Amino acid sequence: MLKVNRDDERPIWQQLLDQAIHNITTGKWPPGELLLPSRELAQLIGVSRSTIQSVYEELFSRGYTVTSRRGGTRVSEWTYKPHSADEVPALGPAAPELPLLNTAIGHLHSWFGNKEKGKDEIDFSPHEPYLDDHFLNNWRQSFLQASTETDLDSWAYGDAYGYLPLRKQIQRYLSLERGVHVEVDQILLTSGAQHSLDLIAQSLLHEGATVSVEDPGFPAAWMAMKYRRMQVVSVPVDEHGLCVDGIHPESRLVYVTPSHQCAVGVIMSEPRRQQLLHLAADQRFWIVEDDYDSEFRYRGDPLPTLFSQRPQNTLYMLSFSKMIAPGIRMSALVGPKEAIRQLARIHELTYRHLPIMEQITLTHFIEHGHFMRHMRKVRNIYRRRHAAMTKAIFATSLSERFTLSGAETGLHMLLEAEPSFDEVTVTSLALQRGIRIYPLSQYGLESKRKGWVLGFAKVDEAAIKEGIERLAEILLHK
Repeated sequence: MLKVNRDDERPIWQQLLDQAIHNITTGKWPPGELLLPSRELAQLIGVSRSTIQSVYEELFSRGYTVTSRRGGTRVSEWTYKPHSADEVPALGPAAPELPLLNTAIGHLHSWFGNKEKGKDEIDFSPHEPYLDDHFLNNWRQSFLQASTETDLDSWAYGDAYGYLPLRKQIQRYLSLERGVHVEVDQILLTSGAQHSLDLIAQSLLHEGATVSVEDPGFPAAWMAMKYRRMQVVSVPVDEHGLCVDGIHPESRLVYVTPSHQCAVGVIMSEPRRQQLLHLAADQRFWIVEDDYDSEFRYRGDPLPTLFSQRPQNTLYMLSFSKMIAPGIRMSALVGPKEAIRQLARIHELTYRHLPIMEQITLTHFIEHGHFMRHMRKVRNIYRRRHAAMTKAIFATSLSERFTLSGAETGLHMLLEAEPSFDEVTVTSLALQRGIRIYPLSQYGLESKRKGWVLGFAKVDEAAIKEGIERLAEILLHK
């Protein structure tokens, strides 16, 4: 018999429904059992008939009962076996083993060095830009104003290419700052370099295609391609950039960072650029040009892009992670219309579109001049920190024992050691001395080069001087 507990805060119909479901699922009311007519049960319990009717209707809608005019309401004829007290709960499906994923994620964590940082630690991170409260206030202002100005249409499903006003702002920026002149349907917005590379692998390459990457280089590039089952081939990097002669003859894509090589920091020489462009034309492969740190050059103007010279073969990647902040997760992929259309179709199928508020906020941030003011400010900060890093390395005589490269552009430089050098021990000793440095080996696929990638964007001049002096004590007395 069902009972009503007047002290129970739940509605009466909910109490009775829960009891009925319990009786059915435990076998107390076996399959086929006839339930009392609603009027009769209501009188026995002391509730209205409509309450019992609500309970019966809910049982029927959930499949616990069946009804007929002549047969009344009966428990469904399902083969239910009550659980034994000793029965071991069944396990759900096991997730598959993904060795490629486990390896990639492990390497990604090592590369980022994203372990818990000490309070007074000097972190020469090459991954993060300078941020301050002034940026935060401007971003917050853009967010609030963009929220106020947003209409309801903006909250519907969006364009897989990305928010059109933002693409127009990026189109204008590329034309004025990088000499890249494209139409808006040649621009696809993504949530970062890895997102862009994943879309490229899915859209423009067949599984098992050969892909050539810089080595040492950007680990996320070859990790993303390997995970998509591409045959990744390493190509050495020297003082002139990517060694084009080392590109595999069957390559369908070559990933390159010509403006400031991701690990070594060198600028790809003009002869190498022309060699790469001609090879891409002859062998008809894609060039993925990651315009890494091109906005921060300390001598002369930014170099011309590969895309502006060979747009039919090149996919150009622009990221706001270093220019503004990694947290906004916004970047752009530029290329031939047909290629970008293919990428947008995959994007529409797998991601649909990017979150709207981040796109609208960034649009406002650029339109109202915050972006260019931010860029002017951080360029001046980076110029001073770059000078402090260079001066400290020469003042401590580190440059006499180790090779310094990548000091013309970008937010990091490389202090390279001999291949036989004990890079791991020095990295550990430095951490014990309160300085975090980033081993070159973490950027290598097959490369045996050793050294440390030293970023200066988040470290002020005094800390740079102190950190390099501590590092010199370790390296020069080892």
